[in-house]
Amino acid sequence: MNKNYKENIKNRFKGKSLEEYQAKKELDIKEYKVEENSELLKYLIEKLHFSRNTAKSLLSHKLISIDGAPVSQFDFKLSKGDSLIISKKPIRRKARKDLPIIFEDKDIIAINKPYGLLSVASDKEKSSTAYRMVMDYVQAKDKHNRVFVVHRLDKETSGVLIFAKNEKIKEEFQNDRNNLVTKRGYYAVVEGVMDKKEMHIENYLKMNSLNLMYVSSSKDKNAQKCITEYKVLKENDKYSLLDVNIFTGRKNQIRVTLGSLGHFVLGDDKYGEPENPIGRLCLHAYELDIKNPFTGKLYKLSSKIPEEFEKLLKSGNISKSANRNIRKK
Repeated sequence: MNKNYKENIKNRFKGKSLEEYQAKKELDIKEYKVEENSELLKYLIEKLHFSRNTAKSLLSHKLISIDGAPVSQFDFKLSKGDSLIISKKPIRRKARKDLPIIFEDKDIIAINKPYGLLSVASDKEKSSTAYRMVMDYVQAKDKHNRVFVVHRLDKETSGVLIFAKNEKIKEEFQNDRNNLVTKRGYYAVVEGVMDKKEMHIENYLKMNSLNLMYVSSSKDKNAQKCITEYKVLKENDKYSLLDVNIFTGRKNQIRVTLGSLGHFVLGDDKYGEPENPIGRLCLHAYELDIKNPFTGKLYKLSSKIPEEFEKLLKSGNISKSANRNIRKK
């Protein structure tokens, strides 16, 4: 331990207890869930009861963000369900020249989300998110632009992630997801060799007190039905590369379902204790097929398989059809 550690802590607390210091630190931000559509300044005054001068000061000093994305315009359009965050320190927009955009039009924007990046803000992380990156990008074009969350990928999962560019599109996807989303394809590398090379699985998942999912009984009223299919694309004596399609969007669906078969996804530190040979969860959302609810336009959004996944199976056996399936992504 650094010999100055205790002295540094003492100076930092300035006579406060550890509990008092942590409590003060937690006040660095305040978060409010937006209850109705409104303009930002109006909401700050009428719903959060700030004075007009205080509300304007918060905005002019860049202390306001929506789900971690900074906003400063008085007439910014809030949407019900937004997380309005007030910080003690200014939040600046960042230039996003290297945003991994797959597709963009007037209604949606799709990116290839890197692994290790949150889709949206969490209790512990507010600003380092895919949502923040995309908001910075669209607002660089017009400060009144914004995006809306349509779906999410786990922090450890990479691949196709889309955001709506207007509220009507967002609402349609939320209300009619089953008819508008026609495919959700993932690549997963799991431990071991699968006994069945193709399988259709219907099970029921439930969350425990630690917020972890597990396979439950169909008779449990609180369990959610879960439908998953997989096909082995490549395998060796240690690992199997799977093409997984899901027909329900349950939390950690793929990880829990495959783990229940005794084949955990490599790098998964939440379920089982599989190997972690490449320092990440081996799960990648390679395709998302959706239909525009207003124009009928079909989007086939895809992302290539991560090279490190293929390297894990370099010495494995692979069929010609499976090879074509991998290479075309």
